[in-house]
Amino acid sequence: MATNITFHEGSVTTSERSQFLNQKGVTIWLTGLSASGKSTIACALEQHLLHLHKYVYRLDGDNVRFGLNKDLGFDEKSRNENIRRIGEVSKLFADSACIVVTAFISPYLVDRAQAREVHEKSGIPFIEVFVDAPLHIVEERDPKGLYKKARAGEIKDFTGISAPYEAPENPEIHIKTHETDVTESVRIITDYLVANNYIS
Repeated sequence: MATNITFHEGSVTTSERSQFLNQKGVTIWLTGLSASGKSTIACALEQHLLHLHKYVYRLDGDNVRFGLNKDLGFDEKSRNENIRRIGEVSKLFADSACIVVTAFISPYLVDRAQAREVHEKSGIPFIEVFVDAPLHIVEERDPKGLYKKARAGEIKDFTGISAPYEAPENPEIHIKTHETDVTESVRIITDYLVANNYIS
């Protein structure tokens, strides 16, 4: 990091933003295998919260690779940097009192821990949601045909097949999408936000 820089504090505090926008900033971090249902839940949750008149924005794993992270591949080092950047970006959104919904495989425990730490150091809540589905289920779903390609050796470093996925050890929310539909998943997350006074 450059040494000849100084952080410029603004004149608007986090509490002022929360007061005038009538909500608290928080990051809801959805993690799980490809085809587990992260993006589907994230889209539905964003829509639901918007209809509740909440300031909300969704960050999706594939989408950010068209712009911010288009220089990154899928090797371990690139995956680390991908999640580091998203951790920082989601923190900035949440600092603006936004409810940030992220949908990233984010396969490594250490990367998710770092994303959490970035938030906690700034006093910003971080809610990890394990979007869980067994490998055989996501392989059956395979909406993009990626598992089939990975099994055929056409895709290297594919999470769950040729690259590891380290499941959360103590997520705030655990949703088993082979047992829970999208509507119920959104309700579970929304109820958590209400119960913990993130929204009212």
